[in-house]
Amino acid sequence: MSEQEISTEETAAVRILTKLQRRVLGVLVEKAFTVPESYPLTLKSVMTGCNQKSNRDPVTNYSEDQCLEALDQLRELGLVVVVHTESGRTERYRHFVRKRYPFSEAQLAIITELLLRGRQQPGELRSRASRMVPIENLNDLRTELDGLLAAKYVQASGPLDRRGVEVDHTFYPDDEQRTGFAPMSDSGADLSAPAAAKETTTPTAPQVSWLQNELASLKTAHTELQAEFYQIQQSLEELRDDLAELRKSLGA
Repeated sequence: MSEQEISTEETAAVRILTKLQRRVLGVLVEKAFTVPESYPLTLKSVMTGCNQKSNRDPVTNYSEDQCLEALDQLRELGLVVVVHTESGRTERYRHFVRKRYPFSEAQLAIITELLLRGRQQPGELRSRASRMVPIENLNDLRTELDGLLAAKYVQASGPLDRRGVEVDHTFYPDDEQRTGFAPMSDSGADLSAPAAAKETTTPTAPQVSWLQNELASLKTAHTELQAEFYQIQQSLEELRDDLAELRKSLGA
């Protein structure tokens, strides 16, 4: 399938991708953003990107044959095309996500990170996606996510402004769908939240999940504060030593 054929072809956006297809497509988009001088990618570069140990979850060990099969499948879906170098000796691969989905550049970066790592909290998602497209703050991230939620390209475990909420893409096949996400209305309201007049004594599964996420977030924040406090202590000690040396040199 040629680049021209896909660019003029009108087909519905693909909504389901396998694990390997998601990893391969995510790698192509990520590398197009972060290392444009090496893009489009060779098959070997695609395999290396799929199996790299940073910014991937889970870490994998796909072979070239597996990656080639996924690339061929993505070509059939109109999401990838083959391009040739001037020498014509090496095939390279380019993604066509911009032509097949109505994503803004920030939304494309967000989707890419979710394809590569799966469910994440907004803070870490913003940090990782900002490697590709600047997302200045969480409010900007939520604005982009609202559009993706409305179009059902992402799902969330609750309202986006709630502490500990997690976000994930929706490209999973039915038999691979992740659990723990609250059903969301078109307006983004959390439909799993109990009605105001309803009293419950036993926490629901989403409530338990939220409490666990809240506890994990607090533990992480506590650890980060401890590390910052230690760094401040170290800096103060260094300043005291510098001051002592200065006084000594001045004969004070």
